[in-house]
Amino acid sequence: MLIAIVNNKRDLHIAQTQHWYRIPVKSAPKNLEEMSFIAFYQTRAFGKQKWSISYWAEIKKISIVTRSELLPLEDDHPRADEMYYKVDIGELNRLDKPITSRRGRRIVFIPTTLEKFRKAKEINDLFDESPLEDKLWEYFKRSGVDAERQFYVAEERSKYFLDFAIFCDEGKIDVECNGDKWHSQTETIVSDNERNNFLTSRGWSVLRFSSKQINQNAADCLDEVKYTADRLGGITMDDGESRMLEDDSSDEPRQLDLFEEDF
Repeated sequence: MLIAIVNNKRDLHIAQTQHWYRIPVKSAPKNLEEMSFIAFYQTRAFGKQKWSISYWAEIKKISIVTRSELLPLEDDHPRADEMYYKVDIGELNRLDKPITSRRGRRIVFIPTTLEKFRKAKEINDLFDESPLEDKLWEYFKRSGVDAERQFYVAEERSKYFLDFAIFCDEGKIDVECNGDKWHSQTETIVSDNERNNFLTSRGWSVLRFSSKQINQNAADCLDEVKYTADRLGGITMDDGESRMLEDDSSDEPRQLDLFEEDF
C-alpha cells in the first residue's frame, strides 16, 4: 500500500469523481507498480482535515502518460510534456476515524502494508522501514516516548531521514537503528560519521543502537533515550509543554514485564 500526498482540493476531487491520481515519474516512489492500494495524506490546504488520512482506494491500473494527456486544458503548463504515472483507482473509501499526524508534519510517499494501515492510529504507525525500527517504535509507544519516524532534515546539499526524531525542551534527539552488517562496512562508517557531524553541529544529540542492543537489551536502549531526553529538559508535547520521563535506574531489580512480549 502507498500513502500518497494530496496538497490541493482539485486533486482529491479528481480522485473522487474521475478515479485517478498522478505522480511525476522522476519523483515516484520505488516499487510503485507493485502497490495494490493507495491512501491520501491531506496537507494544510484542507483546513480542519489537514495533516490526516481520511480516504483510500484499490489501485486498478498504472500507466505512463504526459501531463497534458491527463490535464488537456492545461496544455500550456511548464510541465505539460513531462511524464507522469496515472494511477487508476476504484471508489474512494472513507475511514471511520482519520489517521492523523500529531505534529502536522510534512511527509513524502510512505510505502506501507494493508495490515499496518488498518491498525494505524497515527502517521508514525504506518512506516515499514525495518523490523528493528518497528520493535523500538513499540517500546517507545508503550513507554510514552513521543517520537516522529523517518523525519526529514535538509539543509543545502545535506538531506537525511532520521529513524526517530524526539523533540525536547532544550534540544533534539536522533535515534538510529543500525543493522550490524550494513553499518560495519567502511563506506557506511564514513557516511555515518559525516551524518553525525552534520546533525550534532545543528543541535541534535545522536544515539545509535545496534541490532544486538535492540534485540537483547531494548530496555537499556530505552533508558538511554529517556535519560538523554530528561537531560535536555524533557520531551516537548503537542501542546508545547515539556514532560520529564521517569528514570528507571535504581539498585533494585527492574520490572521488565512490559518489555517481555515478543513484538
